[in-house]
Amino acid sequence: MSAHAPHGGVSVVICVYTEDRWEDILAAVSSVRAQSLPALETLLVVDHNPALLERLGKEFKESEVVRVLANAGPRGLSAGRNTGIALSRGGIIAFLDDDAVAERDWLRHFAAGYDDPLVMAVGGRTEPVWASGRRPAWFPEEFDWVVGCTYKGLPRGKVRVRNVLGGNASFRRSAFDAAGGFATGIGRDGDKRPLGCEETELCIRLSRARPDAVLLIDDRAVIHHRVPAGRERFAYFRTRTYAEGLSKALVAQSVGADKGLESERRYATRVLPAGVARGVRDFVLARPGGAGRAGAIVAGVLTTAGGYALGSLRARRTGATFSVVGIGAAEGGGGPS
Repeated sequence: MSAHAPHGGVSVVICVYTEDRWEDILAAVSSVRAQSLPALETLLVVDHNPALLERLGKEFKESEVVRVLANAGPRGLSAGRNTGIALSRGGIIAFLDDDAVAERDWLRHFAAGYDDPLVMAVGGRTEPVWASGRRPAWFPEEFDWVVGCTYKGLPRGKVRVRNVLGGNASFRRSAFDAAGGFATGIGRDGDKRPLGCEETELCIRLSRARPDAVLLIDDRAVIHHRVPAGRERFAYFRTRTYAEGLSKALVAQSVGADKGLESERRYATRVLPAGVARGVRDFVLARPGGAGRAGAIVAGVLTTAGGYALGSLRARRTGATFSVVGIGAAEGGGGPS
């Protein structure tokens, strides 16, 4: 199939929730419009913010390729994505964070992965753009997932993975027909604790629904993700790692710990000890930040484990607190619930 018309075209979904990111949103849309492989459409899904919905509607009212939609489900990123999926027209649906910009060949690399009919998802590489202009000396690359970016320890190149990372990912439309949409109640709500893992849960569910499915990361599909000053602080690091533990517990409750923690075991037993060793070595060699990075890795492991333990206890007492719906529910003005 021609790379110029990949599998029915690519729809790009950008979920937005606050006018504080107005310039970031415009930059994200501009980066999609500048793609070497043009998107079929860009869908801006506004999460229960009428003022932002109206402002974006005015901004793009003359555009034939940018559509502004209201989240048709409950508040949160998962329901926003599900709304975008249901109302999109492409055979491939790509997701871009509202505070990120994509490199020019982002969609081209995504689309190329789908020449194999077994490929159901393709993710990319997300690079941090630090508000301070440089990575904090104490911040370990192994924990870049804390700020929504590709972290040290992920395989390089074009490789099979258990799950893609949601802010820089694409799926074949039939993946959602097979597995349903993103689970609500597990991921991010702009006003609550910064949970995550909704894409992990979806990818594991997809692999169970389609055992022959291939999920890839192609690290040539690059986006640059803004990291605001507040997320460069250790307090955010601690909060986010704790929330990750809570989320992982929900995923493990849903899909089983064997699959739910498959990738995390290698990360915890190989990648993180090597990171601590590098930090200690840098400290001994009087290189800046070495002790801080080693300490942050240890602290991150402990807070994530604490969140996981508490989340597991809650999940055993109350059961999983998220739900999965068929994507068709959002069509015609309805919504995932």
